[in-house]
Amino acid sequence: MMDLLDDRGILYIIADLLSIVTIASCLISKVPQIRTVQTLKSATGLSINGLLMELCSYTVTMLYNFTNGYAFLSYMEYPILLVQEYVLVYVVLKYENLLGKRALIWAGVYAGVFFGFASGIIPSSLLMMLVPLTTPVGATSKVMQLVAILKSKNSQSVSLITWGISAFTNSTRIYTILLDSADRMLLANFGISTVLSTSVFLAAWYYKKPKQE
Repeated sequence: MMDLLDDRGILYIIADLLSIVTIASCLISKVPQIRTVQTLKSATGLSINGLLMELCSYTVTMLYNFTNGYAFLSYMEYPILLVQEYVLVYVVLKYENLLGKRALIWAGVYAGVFFGFASGIIPSSLLMMLVPLTTPVGATSKVMQLVAILKSKNSQSVSLITWGISAFTNSTRIYTILLDSADRMLLANFGISTVLSTSVFLAAWYYKKPKQE
């Protein structure tokens, strides 16, 4: 029992608790955004290109953690986020009238690459080349979302809850990764993501504010 009270033990207990909170938050993080789009039947203020880039970033990060055998608790939110991201991309494509043969072809290509990495058919060494790109890709996706809001001056279809959870979970991952692997690429990714998610949240809040009487 006393071992749990030393500094190292306490730090890891906090990390595990933060991981659990992060995973629990991610269970619903995209749901408010999906419901908002479905309710309004509009994707105004949302960037489809940003969502697709975010999807790619999530996918590579999850596969990188999986193939490197990192502790499942340190990345368990990614499978959860991916499922929600698939649904969100679908509803946005639907209300932007972008569903069709081209979308199906790209979905098939994505599925093939995903299972290729997960099964080991595609060498995991390629992920080492792709992971450094997740930071600029993930950052660009959030910048595109921020620009979409600022350009339209309308965040009606943007969920504050979703972006608030994104900022929170990204910040907690900085702590848990520091203790688990101290992987610099992952730390840089989550650090930049925290700043940009917070920026999108503030922009969305600002352009919703006049409507919140």
